[in-house]
Amino acid sequence: MTTEYSGGGDPRRSLELLWGVRGKPRRGPKPRLTPEQIVRTAVKVADAAGLDALSMRRIADELDVSPMSIYTYVPGKAELIDVMVDRAVAELTPPVQDAWRERLEHIARGTWDLFHRHPWLLQVTLVRPPMGPNMLGKYEYELRAVDGLGLTDLEMDSVVALVTGFAESAARVSVNAAEAERRSGISDEQWWAATAPLLETLVDETDYPLGTRVGTAAGQEYNAAVAPARAFEFGLARILDGVAVLIGSR
Repeated sequence: MTTEYSGGGDPRRSLELLWGVRGKPRRGPKPRLTPEQIVRTAVKVADAAGLDALSMRRIADELDVSPMSIYTYVPGKAELIDVMVDRAVAELTPPVQDAWRERLEHIARGTWDLFHRHPWLLQVTLVRPPMGPNMLGKYEYELRAVDGLGLTDLEMDSVVALVTGFAESAARVSVNAAEAERRSGISDEQWWAATAPLLETLVDETDYPLGTRVGTAAGQEYNAAVAPARAFEFGLARILDGVAVLIGSR
């Protein structure tokens, strides 16, 4: 899959699209489309086939217009991806729980779910996050989740980055595991059933005693080589335990 980078287009044009800044009215026929229609269609295409399938021509075909007409509203794919990311983030909801740990759990689970609904987001590297209203709103309520706990501003930023970054990383493993099953056409159980008999003839278990013991226990429990959802729950709990130590030190 191709990796895209946010902030790769014209910063001014991206910001205008993100914040709905309209250009001067033009003479002539009333526009057939709106930038929002194009963004919704782009998200639909990316949800179905990934960012590799996203192009101005594909969007134009979906909207039954000429490809060149799309450029009247959106200057290019880079700027469009910025807006798509910001619109996807709008689906996240602020935490309403009283306890800081529950608030961070809500944020992590929301992030995990978002990447599963829109796997194409995992193809976008947010080195320069889109500075749209939804992305800025997300950061604001994430910081509120750890405000007033005695942490410094930099620690608040780091805790938020740690929790959301972990959720993204865990979601990537989960999405990739599902994609591997889809592409191969066989389940984890079927893969292991085909692999295990031959592996037993090639490997002397006494050479790998810990791997054999722990791997067998994990495999029997997970019924698969990996268990992404279980790893997410375990990792999130351990991260929040560490945040609790940091807060307790104040």
